[in-house]
Amino acid sequence: MIKNWKKHSQKIDYDCGFFQVQVHRNSSPITGKKHPFYVLSTRNWVNVIALTPDQKVLMVSQYRHGSGKISLEIPGGAVDRKDSSPLAAGKRELLEETGYQASKWYPLGQIHPNPAILNNTCYLFLATGAKRVSQLKLDEAEELEVSLHPIKDIPGFIRKGRIRHALVVAAFYLFELFKQMNPGKP
Repeated sequence: MIKNWKKHSQKIDYDCGFFQVQVHRNSSPITGKKHPFYVLSTRNWVNVIALTPDQKVLMVSQYRHGSGKISLEIPGGAVDRKDSSPLAAGKRELLEETGYQASKWYPLGQIHPNPAILNNTCYLFLATGAKRVSQLKLDEAEELEVSLHPIKDIPGFIRKGRIRHALVVAAFYLFELFKQMNPGKP
C-alpha cells in the first residue's frame, strides 16, 4: 500500500515572483531514506470553456515562451490574491482576455497540472450564454487574439494537434463528461 512520504524540511531555493523553486527533503515510508525533491510553488490557475448562445467556443491564441509556438487555448490564468474564489478568477479572466461575460457558470472539476513538480490546482469551468460586453484588458506582457469556433470542431482540433495545451485538452474532456452526466445542459 502506497503511503505519503514524510517531509523533514522545506526551503526556497529560488524565488522569481510567479514561481518559487522549493527543495523538500522527504523520507520514504518504506526505506526511511531521505531524498531532495524540487517543487515549483505557484498560484492556483483557472481555465474557462465559454460558449456563446449559438454554441461557439471562445478561444485565444497567444505565443507561449515554453514551446516557442503560438498556442490555441481557452481563456484562463492565475487566481489572484484579490479574487474571492476560483470562480471569481474565471469570470475576471474571461472578461479581461476576451471582453465577454457569461450568464451561467458550471464547475467542471479541478486538476493538478503536473503533480510531479507543481504544487497548484487548476480549476475548470464551463460558462454559457457568453456575450461581448467590453474590450480586452490585457496585462502588459499579454498579446492575445480572440476567435470563435463551433463546439463540434474541437475534437478535430485536438486530434489534429491544433490544440496541444494539456490543460485545455483536459478541460474539454471534463466538458464531455459533464454533458454525459447532465443531459439537456450545454
